[in-house]
Formats: sequence, C-alpha cells, structure tokens
Amino acid sequence: MTDEHQPTPQPNRRAGMYGDTQPNQRAGAYADTQAARQPDAPFHPEFQKLIHSRWRFRAYLFMNIPSAFRSGLDIESIDAERAAISIPFKRFTKNPFRSIYFACLAMAAEMSTGILAMGFIYKQQKVSMLVTGLEARFIKKATGKVVFTCSDGQSIKNTIDNAVISGEPQVITAHAV
Repeated sequence: MTDEHQPTPQPNRRAGMYGDTQPNQRAGAYADTQAARQPDAPFHPEFQKLIHSRWRFRAYLFMNIPSAFRSGLDIESIDAERAAISIPFKRFTKNPFRSIYFACLAMAAEMSTGILAMGFIYKQQKVSMLVTGLEARFIKKATGKVVFTCSDGQSIKNTIDNAVISGEPQVITAHAV
C-alpha cells in the first residue's frame, strides 16, 4: 500500500510562543521542541508514553479514531525508522467473503505511515497531514491477523523538517508492506 502524506506548515497563532518574535518564525519554535526531546528518543516524551502504553493508545483511538478502536488496530512495534500496525480478523473487520474488508486493511496501512509522522510532529502544532492518494495490491486473501510495516521513518522526518523550515507544503510517498 502507498500513502501520500502532504505535511503543510500551519501558522503560529500565538506570537511570542517559544520565544518567537514574529508569528511566522517557525525555526525557533521547532528548535525548542526538538531540544525538549531526549537525545536517544526519536519522539516527544508524551508521545512515547502514548504509544508504549496499550491502555493510553486504546483510549486515544477510542476518543479520536473510533473505527480504529472498534477494528482492534494495535501497535506491534515502532521506532524512528519503522512502525508496524496490526489488524485482527474478527467479526467487525470481516466481509461477506470471509476475509478482512479493504477499508480496514487501508486503515491499518495508513496508520503505519501516519503514526510515524504523528510522532515527529507531536506537540508542535505547526504541521498538518493529509492523505492525497492510496494505491494497493492484493497478494492473498486476508483471513487472519495482518501486520503492515512502514520503513520510511527517516524520509518522513526529513520531509517534515523541510516543511517546517521552508514553510512550504511538501509531498511524500510512504510505503506500507
């Protein structure tokens, strides 16, 4: 599956936030947010807590993405380079042909790419993401737990950094297998 995310910088609505002197000065706010992160941790500490606690992640899904909560999406593994998201074969995800609905598969594939971007922009509120395209190839019938892995973490981070620094929209094609 291929997702195209287009990170778009958002204007800083509060002048003076993070020591900025002008509302559109993005680099200073971004640098302060980066400095707050631990050197060995790729994501914001609060995001780390969210994704490494099953209860917190499930609560986040329940409040923000109820269909992902109901479908049973789960994080198998995540780091700065890759994310693996699974979706189970169960009553809610099953289609009449006894396999997983395409929409559920697409949701899991998009989550594997989107959670990396979300981790890099967490608490920055200067970048928005938009899926502009999706391409899929079916290899075999999905009749059990399916895991989608995105290994494009570094390119996603570089694209977000470019969007923040330049102030211009960027496009990235991320792959989930």
